This record gives sequence, C-alpha cells and structure tokens, in this order.
Amino acid sequence: MIKSKIREITIKESKGAFSVFKKFSDSKKDYDFSGILALRQLLSNEKARILNTIKTKKPHSIYDLAKRLGRGFKSVNDDLKLLERFGFIEMIEEKTKNRIRHRPEIVVDTMTIHFKI
Repeated sequence: MIKSKIREITIKESKGAFSVFKKFSDSKKDYDFSGILALRQLLSNEKARILNTIKTKKPHSIYDLAKRLGRGFKSVNDDLKLLERFGFIEMIEEKTKNRIRHRPEIVVDTMTIHFKI
C-alpha cells in the first residue's frame, strides 16, 4: 500500500488580512509566510504546467525541463525553488561525467487548502 504524501496549507483571516501557514503532514513544523502572495505564486498555471511536465515527462535536469516547457532556465529554476520551498518537489543531485545536475522529482500527490475566516 502506497502512503499518500499530503501538503496542507491553511489561510487564516486576521484583522482584514490573510496569513498563510504551511504544514507538512509528516512533520510537526509550521511555517508562517507574510501574506497570501506566496500561495498565489504557487497556484499559477505555470507551476501546474511544471508539475505536470515533471510527473509525465520525467526530465533529467532543470535544463531539460526548461527546454520541454519552452521557457528560460532562470525562470524555471526560480519556479522550482518555490515549489521546493512548499515541499512539492525535491531536487535530486546526480553526477554525470564531470558535472553535477539536479533532477526535479515530485514528492507530493495531494494538496489541501483550508480557509479559516
């Protein structure tokens, strides 16, 4: 039986502003971000496209992913850092000849968002 890997994000309203809290289901640590901006960045169509491409095409490196997406390396790398920060992906370090490359791998299969008002 495969254990589901779930990420939970709670958005709380307080005095007319939203705060975003991230919680990993297998960790006791909560992270407080300074507003809803990080979540909005996470839920963009580009991030969904990146996750889908990683899941279906299994790119060998960040460069390979950028090429498959038709985007620049730096912008894809920045998006991957955000996805990694929220715990959706991990960058797997691999050695090839004299180089080290980082292969993105999805480590979550479910995201739950809670709004508390």
